[in-house]
Amino acid sequence: MATDFFARFEAEYLPRIVAAIGQHDRRVQLHTLPAETSGRPARLRMTGDGPPDLRRHPYALDITLAWDGLEVQRLFAAGGDARFAGYLTALPSKLRAWQEPRGIDFRTLSQADPQILIGGLDFEH
Repeated sequence: MATDFFARFEAEYLPRIVAAIGQHDRRVQLHTLPAETSGRPARLRMTGDGPPDLRRHPYALDITLAWDGLEVQRLFAAGGDARFAGYLTALPSKLRAWQEPRGIDFRTLSQADPQILIGGLDFEH
């Protein structure tokens, strides 16, 4: 059943994503969020707030990362561990690449919109 994959993702892989992002920027608070509905993977919320007068964008950091369910299931197939290891290595670059097109600035912990959802994520690097 797919929910078994999602429970395993939450227990085995999501903590490693949290650790990787936490190493990238220790000022960002990371919160695991339960799936919005059954049959969906858990999500990760990233929040942070710096001095308002130093913000590049008007809103404090509030980003939710959501992974594609089929991509989560693929982690448990042959080669899934290697794909995930490559994803973790590439994660800092992915975070940097998301900034400009999505109106995010991790340096000042600010963003252009009140909340940002980055959904449909895969584990490619």
